[in-house]
Amino acid sequence: MRTRTLGTDLEVSAIGLGCMSLSGAYAAELPDRSAAIAVVRRAVDLGITLFDSAEVYGPRINEEIVGEALQPVRDQVVIATKFGFAFDEAGRQTGGLDSRPERIRRVVDESLARLRTDRIDLLYQHRVDPAVPIEEVAGTVGELVADGKVGHFGLSEAAAATVRRAHAVHPVAAVQSEYSLWSRDRETDLLPVLDELGIGFVPFSPLGRGFLTGALDANATFAATDLRASMPRFQVDAMAANRELVDAIAAIAADVGATPAQTALAWLLAQRPSIVPIPGTKRIERLEENSAAADLDLTTEQLGRIQAAADAVEIVGARYSEQLERLTNG
Repeated sequence: MRTRTLGTDLEVSAIGLGCMSLSGAYAAELPDRSAAIAVVRRAVDLGITLFDSAEVYGPRINEEIVGEALQPVRDQVVIATKFGFAFDEAGRQTGGLDSRPERIRRVVDESLARLRTDRIDLLYQHRVDPAVPIEEVAGTVGELVADGKVGHFGLSEAAAATVRRAHAVHPVAAVQSEYSLWSRDRETDLLPVLDELGIGFVPFSPLGRGFLTGALDANATFAATDLRASMPRFQVDAMAANRELVDAIAAIAADVGATPAQTALAWLLAQRPSIVPIPGTKRIERLEENSAAADLDLTTEQLGRIQAAADAVEIVGARYSEQLERLTNG
């Protein structure tokens, strides 16, 4: 597996593994724990070194799975996790945000225990908390770095101006946001700032939550517990309209001799050397397919065809419901 660098010195595999789906985000019920651990360990075998988790995934179950799976190879991998959502005293997510310094420190200690490690290599603020100045958040994470509990600081779904303010207090190694052939807003507002500041970019949902693979058609249905059930882009009419982009990617992939998923990931990798996508899956065969995209070098002509196809299609539907969208404008 080829490697890339986030920030100044965090070396990771060119493609990471987004672990959210291992704790049921896109399924009617939780995947089998042993099967989830097997997926993570197969990723290690394939050369993947960046594993992305979060306190809120599960909640908390995801970190336990990742920690158990990676404990035997802890020093060979980079573990990323996140803080920022609020929980009540019973451990239930409230729907709000909480990045107060005392909360950050508590989450880090609890995450370290679940991950079975003494350090978090990359700690993200999951969503920007308008009630806590980003400078205070950055300063708190900086103290945790000084304490040896955290290696690097990251932000998720943060606006460019927020990234600048945080980076001025403590270096930001990576920013995470959705980016793919059907979600390209970050190209104009965020990516130029990351280039300027030398910050890596970690796209989540680089395959459009499965849509860009071609595996979903307009008749696909989702369980109530599946995140996509409430997402505007996954409503029947929107999926039918957006299928035009999927068909275009599939046609180019056939010419390239790759799968649509590999082609979409290779396009992402070609955009910048600082980009490290983290496709998620709970199936080993998909994991193997996705990881192979790191070795797919698209020609200038092929990249141009993909770009033209994406430019020609107007994507129907917002990324999130209106309620969730309010949490992504930090």
